[in-house]
Amino acid sequence: MSSKESLTTRQWKLDDFDIGRPLGKGKFGNVYLAREKEKKYIVALKILFKSQLLRSSVTHQLIREIEIQCHLNHPNILRMYNYFADDKKIYLILEYALGGELYKLLQDKGKFNERTAAKYTYQVSDALEYCHSKDVIHRDIKPENILIGANGELKLADFGWSVHAPSSKRQTMCGTMDYLPPEMVTGAAHDKRVDYWAVGVLTYEFLVGNPPFESSSQNDTYSNIRHVRYSFPNHVSKDAQDLIRKLLVLSPDNRLDFEGVKSHFWIQKAMNGKVSK
Repeated sequence: MSSKESLTTRQWKLDDFDIGRPLGKGKFGNVYLAREKEKKYIVALKILFKSQLLRSSVTHQLIREIEIQCHLNHPNILRMYNYFADDKKIYLILEYALGGELYKLLQDKGKFNERTAAKYTYQVSDALEYCHSKDVIHRDIKPENILIGANGELKLADFGWSVHAPSSKRQTMCGTMDYLPPEMVTGAAHDKRVDYWAVGVLTYEFLVGNPPFESSSQNDTYSNIRHVRYSFPNHVSKDAQDLIRKLLVLSPDNRLDFEGVKSHFWIQKAMNGKVSK
C-alpha cells in the first residue's frame, strides 16, 4: 500500500518505530529519522519534552501548531500525519523531507539563479495561498522554516507561529526580525498580508543571499523596515525587482496578493523556461 493513510488513522506509541539518525535540534526537543515497523514507512519523528514546553509556557502554541498542521494537505506543505504522547514527551509524526533544509542549500550556493528563485517563490506563494484559504496565517516564513522534498519541491514547515484567524487582526510580535513587516515592527494590528511581505523578503534573499533590510544592529534593521529602505545588487533582473517592489510595500492594502505573485510576468517566464538560469 503506497498511501500513508494508516499513519493518520491509528493510535501510535514509540515502540511502533525504529529510531534512526538525528535530523535536527530544536529548542524543545529533537527530530529523528524513523521507520514505522509494520509498513516500513520512513518518517521524521519530532520528539518534544513536556517539561521544557511547560517551563517556556508554549504548550498552547504547540497544541495550536498540531491542530493547524494536521489539517493542512498541500504538496508544498510538510505533512503532519499524527501525534502521540507519553508521560514525559510529545511525538509528532512528520513527513520526511529527503532534500533537507532550504537554508543550508542557500548557504551552500550563496544565492539561487533566477529560474530557481522564481520557481521556489511560486511554490511558497501557492502553499501560503492555500493556508490563507483555510484562515491560517503562517507569520514566520524564512529559509530556516522551509524544507526540500524528494523531487526538489519546497515544503513549508514549522507552524509554531501560525495562527488560525478567521476574522482577527493580531498584535503579537513574532517571527524573525529580518522578515517582520512594518506593521509588526511598529506594533500595529496585522493580518494575512504579513505573509505577502515575507514572500517579498524571501524572494530577495533567494536572489541575493541575504535579506534586504539586514543590518549590523537591530535598531537599524527596524529602521530600514519601517522606511522600506533597501537596494538591489546589479545582477537582480528588472523583472524580479518589479515583483519584490510590489510585495515590499509599506501599506498592507497595496501589497500584491498570492494570485498576483503567481501570475506575475517574472514568475510566469521562469515557469515556462524563459528566464535565464
